[in-house]
Amino acid sequence: MMQISAASAPGSERANEDGVFVGLNSVVVLDGLSAPKDLPMGCEHGTPWFVREMGVRLLAAAEAGQPLSPSLADTIRDVAGLHSGTCSLEGGAVPATTVTVLRERDDQLDYLVLSDSVLLLDGSAGLEVLTDKRVDDVAGSLAADALAVPGGSSEQAARISALVTAQRQVRNRPGGYWVASTDPTAAEQAITGSVPRSAVRRAALLTDGATRLVDTFGELSWTELLDLLQEQGPATLIERTRQLEESDPVGARWPRFKRSDDATAACRTFITQ
Repeated sequence: MMQISAASAPGSERANEDGVFVGLNSVVVLDGLSAPKDLPMGCEHGTPWFVREMGVRLLAAAEAGQPLSPSLADTIRDVAGLHSGTCSLEGGAVPATTVTVLRERDDQLDYLVLSDSVLLLDGSAGLEVLTDKRVDDVAGSLAADALAVPGGSSEQAARISALVTAQRQVRNRPGGYWVASTDPTAAEQAITGSVPRSAVRRAALLTDGATRLVDTFGELSWTELLDLLQEQGPATLIERTRQLEESDPVGARWPRFKRSDDATAACRTFITQ
């Protein structure tokens, strides 16, 4: 049985668009993509619904021992079928999510990472950071423009809307970036693999709201973040992240698109002989 410690918290008064789903041998972490309020959304159910439906189905497939990439493709197809009759699923104005999966199977650990959430594997070969940052290569000038004005301002909101509009145009297309949405072929773009369980001492699955102590604030290294998770737990990681976010509410020191982001962390420590 996989002993997982996990925590998830919303970054604002809006519903949490992250999700963490834990089974006997698997854990799935999803980070739903936020949509600015002024941009259209073709789905009447919303991102939290989409994340929940994706997570439940993908966890069941992982627990059943099915290959992870084909399981993700099937899950995307199945969830699209749930709301194809009620929602407009054409174009980019549809719910989407990053996907991270870790599964313990016999003496192996299987993993899958789609988009910019992070999987950390720390063991005999050192620390491996698995993530896909292709989204950062899309509309870079628009991203820089959005970070150049005070966080939370109306001007930043307008610039973020322009950025998301540009990102939607290349989402799940060659030369763009890939997330789980309505196109099952996105699963083919996921980072997948297996490693011997004996080679891994500890692992963590993190949405980008839970990696800020490393990649936004520069307060910790990845190894120190794993130490914090192992010694004090995911809730403490999120609490420390919130403290720094609150100390810089408009992003003067640490420019960012959101004052606080939904944050989810799951960690597993393996006992090695």
